[in-house]
Amino acid sequence: MIRHIVMFGVDADDKNASITEAAQRLEALVGVVPGLRAMTVGANAVDIEGNYDFALVADFDDADALAVYTTHPAHVAVAEFIGTFKSSRAAVDIHL
Repeated sequence: MIRHIVMFGVDADDKNASITEAAQRLEALVGVVPGLRAMTVGANAVDIEGNYDFALVADFDDADALAVYTTHPAHVAVAEFIGTFKSSRAAVDIHL
């Protein structure tokens, strides 16, 4: 199994609304994208200098499933939406 962890910085007038919408769209991908087992998305809970604004943790069957996710049209649409307000992004993929 692969755990995909992504953190985002946000530059938006209504940061909370943007994060909420992104979380809903991302979590809705479970059951749509083959091999995506689970997705959790949340806003930063503690205001510490240097923290990102929100993050996602997604579990995939394997690296092939993650590759499918990256190009799946439903994910691409969500990524385009997030691209309208993200200021930064960092990611890591780990074996479980």
